[in-house]
Amino acid sequence: MWNRVVSYLLSLLSFFYQAIVPCPFPELLPANTIDHQQYLGKWYFRAAVSRYEAQIAKFQPLDSLWFNMERSGNGTLLLTGHAHMKGICIEETWTYRIHTDRHDLEQEGKPSRRSLLWSGRWADCGECIILQEIEPPLSPSDSEDSLNRFLLYARRSDVDPGVVAAFLKRTACNDMLASVTLPQEKGLVPARSHYLSAQEQA
Repeated sequence: MWNRVVSYLLSLLSFFYQAIVPCPFPELLPANTIDHQQYLGKWYFRAAVSRYEAQIAKFQPLDSLWFNMERSGNGTLLLTGHAHMKGICIEETWTYRIHTDRHDLEQEGKPSRRSLLWSGRWADCGECIILQEIEPPLSPSDSEDSLNRFLLYARRSDVDPGVVAAFLKRTACNDMLASVTLPQEKGLVPARSHYLSAQEQA
C-alpha cells in the first residue's frame, strides 16, 4: 500500500515538474543573419531523431557519414556528403539557398522543405550544430508534418558520447523517441576504388 502511494506521489511530482519546467528547446541560428564562414568545412553526422522510425530509416544502414560545407556563390551553400555503407562510400551533393527574408535554408529540388539550423549547445556541445528538416502535411486533413527530424553534426568524429546522450535526452523530452546513432566501426574514408556516386548507385 505504501509503495503504491509513493509511486503515485512521484508520478504527480513528475507531472507538475513538466508543467512548470517545460522541455528545453535549442537556440535558432537564423540562416539569413549568421556568419556562415564559421560553419564551413567538415562535419561528422552523429545521430538522427524523429517521432517515427520511417523518417530516419535511410540512416539505419550507414556505418559513418561526414559532410563538407562550402559556399557556391549567389547566396547558396554546397553540402557534399560521404557515406560509408557496407564497404562502399556513396558521395552525394545538396545545394541550399539562403534567402534574406527567411530564417531557414531552402534545399534545391525540395521547395516545400524547411531546413533550420540550431545551436549545438542544446546537446552540450559548442562545436556541434543541429539541422531540423520539416515538410508540411501531405493533405489539409493531416494534423502532423509529413517530415520532422533533427540531425546532430559535430566537428570531430570522436565527439564525447555524452553529447549524443544529451541530444537523445533533449529530443526525447520533446516526444522524439525514434533514433539512429551511427557506429563508425568501418572507418570514415574507405579506399577510393570503392567510391560510387549517387547516380552510379541508382
